[in-house]
Amino acid sequence: MNVFINDIPLIIKKNSEKVYKHKYDLILNPEDEFISKDLVGDVLVRDVTDVFVDRLLRLMEVKKLKKLKSLTMLARKKKRLILHLKDQFRIVKAAGGLVVKDGKVLMIYRLGKWDLPKGKLKKEEDPALGALREVEEECNIKVGLGDELPSTWHSYAYNGNKILKKTDWYVMSCLDDSLMKPQAEEYIEEVRWMTPQEALAVLDESYASIALVMRHYLSETTGSTPASEAPAK
Repeated sequence: MNVFINDIPLIIKKNSEKVYKHKYDLILNPEDEFISKDLVGDVLVRDVTDVFVDRLLRLMEVKKLKKLKSLTMLARKKKRLILHLKDQFRIVKAAGGLVVKDGKVLMIYRLGKWDLPKGKLKKEEDPALGALREVEEECNIKVGLGDELPSTWHSYAYNGNKILKKTDWYVMSCLDDSLMKPQAEEYIEEVRWMTPQEALAVLDESYASIALVMRHYLSETTGSTPASEAPAK
């Protein structure tokens, strides 16, 4: 489960899984006292409890934690902890695509960030069909469905509600881009084909979840970048 809370990767592992302590800037136990300023770099928390998750989410609601790069949580019962985390949000389902053509990938520029075309699913809509629909609507192109990519979960606030959006991602082939243009109603300013190197260069101006999807695809297809450590499924 690839979770991003306020665009910060939340990595959930079992206590029994191997971790390399030297890779972390801070190691905590759930009962340790800390403040937001202490959460810098890559942080590891051992034996995470529900109470710690609740405390962390409350902290992340009021603090940006801009210096926190990732938070890895070790849990005795990983599945139960994930369920507890989900219970703190309203779940929304979405789908999108990473479109390829002649070795290039398609990215959109929306609300000051480079992104991939995606959108909310309609009620009972199949994720793959919804992904095709959203990509074609947002970019005004025709696409064909390919392999699945890792799903992502990211949080945001809307009308006073805490939302956790699950996005199913798919590789897509471009069938026709002769009329390609950004969907202005969705605040998209630009649709651009990029080489893998160009796409990697703009990931600093994107979201962590988009970077995960893009790096996974490029590592699998071109070997141009290693996939960064991702939240465990």
